[in-house]
Amino acid sequence: MTIRTPILDDETNWPWSLPFWVAHRGAGKLAPENTLAAFREGARHGYRAFECDVKLSADGVPFLLHDATLDRTTTARGRAADRTWSELSRLDAGRWHSRAYAGEPPPSLEAIAAFVRRNQHALNIEIKPTPGDEFRTGEVVGGEVLRLWEGSAPDTVLFSSFQPEALRGARESAPQVPRGLLLDKLEGDGWLRLAQSLGCRAVITHYALMDQALVTRLHEAEMKALVYTVNDAAAAQWLIANGVDGIITDAVDRFSPTA
Repeated sequence: MTIRTPILDDETNWPWSLPFWVAHRGAGKLAPENTLAAFREGARHGYRAFECDVKLSADGVPFLLHDATLDRTTTARGRAADRTWSELSRLDAGRWHSRAYAGEPPPSLEAIAAFVRRNQHALNIEIKPTPGDEFRTGEVVGGEVLRLWEGSAPDTVLFSSFQPEALRGARESAPQVPRGLLLDKLEGDGWLRLAQSLGCRAVITHYALMDQALVTRLHEAEMKALVYTVNDAAAAQWLIANGVDGIITDAVDRFSPTA
């Protein structure tokens, strides 16, 4: 489905290079989420920006996984944080999706970075810490991004998290990488003060929370207004008409990112 993408005016003086359309967990419905196979599928549909979830192995290696446990998307069971990267890298993270992807391993952040850098893609890294390890996860992921992007200030990378401490950790180790606060509810004005205190360049809400007034408020605060996870054409058109700066979607086979 073709939905015309708006031409965005940059209202701030800091870099923002994230494309408008962002593929959720790679192309996490058409292929196993948070795998290289999903990224390749998203790229095949023309996407040049990807969202993924990153947490730490027991030995501190950042890798892609959404859940705290391995149960849903791998052939293993138990907490991912209890296994070393050597153990995790040998798991099957594809068979749960379909037989065609059996044997697809969970990728490290290093492998994903190589893919997106080679193809000049942008990356929204959702820092998804194991509960109790929020600050350290953000700090390690931030440092790893600077290493993998060779110390540059990669404005094609955006950190995001529902966990403020994870964003504080990322700010500590990689202050030059843009940050976005993820929200699934809005209560009072605390969320805005929190985003400002974290030095966020974006707020990313569930799409049902976003409207023109909220977009305007964020723009007045010199922050971008992004939404997740939009799979309905009417909702996408309404959000575009109300001025959002980016849409994260599973529907990579229905929304053209180049329209």
